[in-house]
Amino acid sequence: MGEIRSGLSPARGERNGWVKGPWPLVLVPNTLRCPKTESTVGIEFASNNMVSTMKIQRIVAIVALAAILTTTPAFAVSKEIIQLQTQVQALQDQMAQMKQSFDERMGVLQHLVEQSTDNMNKVSTSINQLQATIQKQAGDSGAHVDQISGQIQALNDTMDELKARLAKVSLQLETLQAAQQSLAAQQVQQQQQAQAPPPDVLYNNGLRDYNAAKTDLAVQEFTDYIKYYPGTDLAGNAYFYLAEIEFRQANYQEAVKNYDQVIQNFPTGNKAPSAELKRGFALIELGQKDDGVTALRHVIQRYPKSNEALQARDRLRKLGVSTTGTTARK
Repeated sequence: MGEIRSGLSPARGERNGWVKGPWPLVLVPNTLRCPKTESTVGIEFASNNMVSTMKIQRIVAIVALAAILTTTPAFAVSKEIIQLQTQVQALQDQMAQMKQSFDERMGVLQHLVEQSTDNMNKVSTSINQLQATIQKQAGDSGAHVDQISGQIQALNDTMDELKARLAKVSLQLETLQAAQQSLAAQQVQQQQQAQAPPPDVLYNNGLRDYNAAKTDLAVQEFTDYIKYYPGTDLAGNAYFYLAEIEFRQANYQEAVKNYDQVIQNFPTGNKAPSAELKRGFALIELGQKDDGVTALRHVIQRYPKSNEALQARDRLRKLGVSTTGTTARK
């Protein structure tokens, strides 16, 4: 006689107790469950599914066993029990194999996760080191740039100082060159004056040739006089005679220039009234009537009792204009 432990309800036997019968003692596990391993959620889900399947198979086996107990003789029941024990043992072997396979796969996955974690840690460490190196280099570069900027500023200051000194030296050099040129001009003038005839001789020769209508000689002699003796009073007269020669040749523009030399540079000379009178005549000949009339009126106003004032009034009357600028003759 033997006993079998069952998970049947109290109506068929003692709860979680032993069911007695005329067969050898067979021990049936009260529960069949898949050992739970610490793995990922997916593996646990697959294990739970298998455990549920095994529970269903166990219930079916127990129900079949109960049916055999109520309908078959003792020797038939013993044979069926042996078959059930064999099947249970096969299922347990399969579960052990599956557990081992799951454990191996979980070990591989765990190893891969640990390896990936180590690699990530190494990469993170490398990135941190690289960032630290870059920051250090940036700091060193900033200090180097500041140093170079200071050197450039110092060079710019030195360059500005050199430019100021160079400008000062250039000014001094220009002054020295101007003095040398002035001295050279004076020396040349002195040499020319030494070679030229005396001023009174040169002027008289020019005046003689002017009166003799030897125009070319007179122009050369008066020009030489102005060249060698520009600061004398007779230089104004030389300008006046040159202007007269230009006026006779109808070269009124050049004549006006020489008359202006007399008026501007020798205003108190004896040729100033005549120069202003003839300047008015030349302007009228150039078609600049208004300027010519103004010049003639100025002669009358400045030298009212002179012969030049009489000539100016006569020319203005011929032009049909007033001598004072208030009325015009029709």
